[in-house]
Amino acid sequence: MKEEYVSASLALERLKAGNKNYIDAKKGSSDVSPEIRLETSKNGQKPYAIIISCSDSRVIPEYIFSAGIGELFVVRVAGNVIDNFQLGSIEYAAEHLGCKLVVALGHTQCGAVGSAMKKNSGYVGFITDEIMRAIGEERDPVKASILNVKQSVSKIKNLLKNIQGLQVAGALYHTDSGIVDFDIIF
Repeated sequence: MKEEYVSASLALERLKAGNKNYIDAKKGSSDVSPEIRLETSKNGQKPYAIIISCSDSRVIPEYIFSAGIGELFVVRVAGNVIDNFQLGSIEYAAEHLGCKLVVALGHTQCGAVGSAMKKNSGYVGFITDEIMRAIGEERDPVKASILNVKQSVSKIKNLLKNIQGLQVAGALYHTDSGIVDFDIIF
């Protein structure tokens, strides 16, 4: 029997509805029950979307989208930059788990974006150099975060264009209000 996968458009609607729940909620509403842990342990995960997110501790995709165990495939890296490891994770989730939607999720007050506007050495330089390629001379932090997300979306679209039916979207999470803005990116 063929498993039914969630379409990209339905996944996007679920993310938007989940973010609305998050904005309106006083406490978490995602399913992290012992029953869902046992279910996903026994029958595997069936995430409906892939989220590429910054490692920032204020940006928690499962909460932001009111998702529980097994609902989102989250890849986190400072500055939500894309390299071969992130591409491999996206490819795995799309081809093996049936995810049809990838969201590159940037955020306001991003420390990695802010750090990219300064000279960096060490391993963090790999991240900030990538962000600098995306933002160029832009010095407005919000505009720079948006440019960084656009770069991630472009890389995913170009490098994983062979995956049938995969849709890629960009969004910006506002750390002050909790709102995810899908319209600001495209």
